[in-house]
Amino acid sequence: MIPILDLKTQYDQLRDEIAVALQGVLDSGAFVLGPDVKALEREVADYCRCRYGVGVASGTDALRLSLAALDIGAGDEVITTPFTFVATANTISHSGGRPVFVDIDPLTYNLDPDAVAAAVTPRTRAIVPVHLYGQPADMDAIMAIAERHGLAVIEDAAQAIGAEYKGQRAGSIGHVGCLSFYPTKNLGAYGDAGMVVTNDAALADKLDVLRRQGGKTKYYHQVLGFNSRLDTMQAAILRVKLRHLERWQEGRRAAAQRYDALLAASGAPVTPPYVRPDVRHVYHQYTVRAPQRDALVEHLQQRGIGVMIYYPLPLHLQGLYADLGMAEGALPHAEAAGREVLSLPMFPELTEEQQQEIVAAVAEFYG
Repeated sequence: MIPILDLKTQYDQLRDEIAVALQGVLDSGAFVLGPDVKALEREVADYCRCRYGVGVASGTDALRLSLAALDIGAGDEVITTPFTFVATANTISHSGGRPVFVDIDPLTYNLDPDAVAAAVTPRTRAIVPVHLYGQPADMDAIMAIAERHGLAVIEDAAQAIGAEYKGQRAGSIGHVGCLSFYPTKNLGAYGDAGMVVTNDAALADKLDVLRRQGGKTKYYHQVLGFNSRLDTMQAAILRVKLRHLERWQEGRRAAAQRYDALLAASGAPVTPPYVRPDVRHVYHQYTVRAPQRDALVEHLQQRGIGVMIYYPLPLHLQGLYADLGMAEGALPHAEAAGREVLSLPMFPELTEEQQQEIVAAVAEFYG
């Protein structure tokens, strides 16, 4: 069996470091917004090349609080991609705003800046680009649109910590960057956790207030806030794992290069990930396009190979957003991706022998 992701092997390598970190939290008794949270905020902000980090309860809350901090509310339009995890859009809906879905670039699967520009109206308040699979969106073009129309930019970097666009780290380019530390992420906790990074001191302060039920001082509340604090135990775990993150990133990138070579040599009619020449892709997923995708998934699963489809049905076609009135065919590139993409096993410890087995099974299907 080759899993889509192997968290146990990673934990086995860190077992002693994790035990020491957790014992330190238990001994301190500081379980909520303790010293490890503050230290992690500094360390992650530094890693993302931002001035501030604000730890929150999840990647979803990172988006939710960012929208609140930027005063997105009832009737506001927020342009984003339909080819993403649902949290990107439902946090907009929870804010009272309206997600405006536009099509993707068929090569990178990220927002198409031309489609973004065409969707701006007088009600548009923000753009939420998603750095899908670990590859940054075309941020120069998106930031130019935002500056032209006075819009906020919220980077959904949940899958892209450490990725770079023209030398800039994901999350550091827009007004805020939203990170997820869900266990499957490149930097994953052992439960839910997230963070917002920013270079704006006022936004960082507002986010800090929002996560504490709307007040800086206990029992005194200035705004309608949330209970969204990064757990100190998770912060301690993440501090240990952050020390290893660059090594893991390079492990993923090396595995992606091996996949590229093996697939090319196999002759299998699958399309490997397209990588922009001006980015550093961190391969949260290694996602290919495949003819007869669903049959290939079944074949690989029968061979004991873990695969996933991220994402089978774009959000504009889901029942949740039926009220937007977008019929099939409205966003053809996103819809085609939903029918064709397939993510192969990807984790830093993936061996060349495992990859050879995976690619042989792919070639067998088409052979």
